[in-house]
Amino acid sequence: MAENSVFVGNKPVMNYVLAVLTQFNSGATEVSIKARGRAISRAVDVAEIVRKRFLPDVEVKDIQISTEQIDSEQGTVNVSAIEITLAKKE
Repeated sequence: MAENSVFVGNKPVMNYVLAVLTQFNSGATEVSIKARGRAISRAVDVAEIVRKRFLPDVEVKDIQISTEQIDSEQGTVNVSAIEITLAKKE
């Protein structure tokens, strides 16, 4: 499943939309969109743009939320994470 994942960061939203579309066009039946922290809202935007504008036959199969602990200069920090799984409708 790791090869069908798109990790969302600080790039423009359309870059990630294109990455998801490329995954589906290359034969993937499911694609996971993953993000942490402030990129979570961008990941939700990516999922919605793919569903509403480009691939209406794709649905949200699953949404997982979690908290990850990251070591930084200030010590251990809790960061929210999300994984949105999109799948083609059968």
